[in-house]
Amino acid sequence: MGLLHHERYPRSGNYDPDWVLENQMGPNALWLLESLTEVMSISPGMRVLDLGCGRAMTSIFMAREFDARVWAADLWIDPVQNRTRIVEAGVDDLVTAVHAEAHALPFDKGFFDAIVSIDAYHYFGTDDLYLGYLLDYLRPGGRLGIVVPALIEEFDNAVPDHLLPFWQWEYCCFHSPSWWVRHWDKTGLVTVETADIVEEGWKDWLDFTHHSLHSMSAEMRLEAEVEIQMLRADAGANLGFARVVASESHQ
Repeated sequence: MGLLHHERYPRSGNYDPDWVLENQMGPNALWLLESLTEVMSISPGMRVLDLGCGRAMTSIFMAREFDARVWAADLWIDPVQNRTRIVEAGVDDLVTAVHAEAHALPFDKGFFDAIVSIDAYHYFGTDDLYLGYLLDYLRPGGRLGIVVPALIEEFDNAVPDHLLPFWQWEYCCFHSPSWWVRHWDKTGLVTVETADIVEEGWKDWLDFTHHSLHSMSAEMRLEAEVEIQMLRADAGANLGFARVVASESHQ
């Protein structure tokens, strides 16, 4: 498998590897998004909130590949910089860069047909009350789809021994697909349609991180090398990516 030529994700392979490496902020966001679109349709003209879009790669992808109208919202990345990327990608008629914190979204209620969050939702969406807040911005019957780092199954009592040398407290936000189902179902606000582990997502995570090392700063490279050791030690036994899709059912 070439760096970005993944047999499962042909659309992602059309993007310049240097561009992806320059703008990546973790695992390959285009692969993760393309895995989501296997179970969640993005249609021409659909109004989509890309929540936690990072450097707007996923927003550009949805505009170019599906002709969707996308609002690229992120807290940490300057929207002026994202707009420059959007213009250079030729989709400034479809993608709007927005500076926004996940709990203070500057949109009209019921505005979006779909909300997508790639490698970001676990940072804010584990809050019991967050789903209810977010759904205010989704039209009745709209869909929410996320892909996040995950556990295959919740740990019963403790982190497995082989992961202890690498474990950081922030990983407490990693949860299993079944955890996400319970977390969303208990609100009564959505119907969960899909909740699974992306097939061999841990391998994609490992491969992409390894190939990305040369493009990282020295500090980021040290962190990534530890991440690589962790993924190799685990070999998919506990870690991967959860893919969760739900439709809004609030009356």
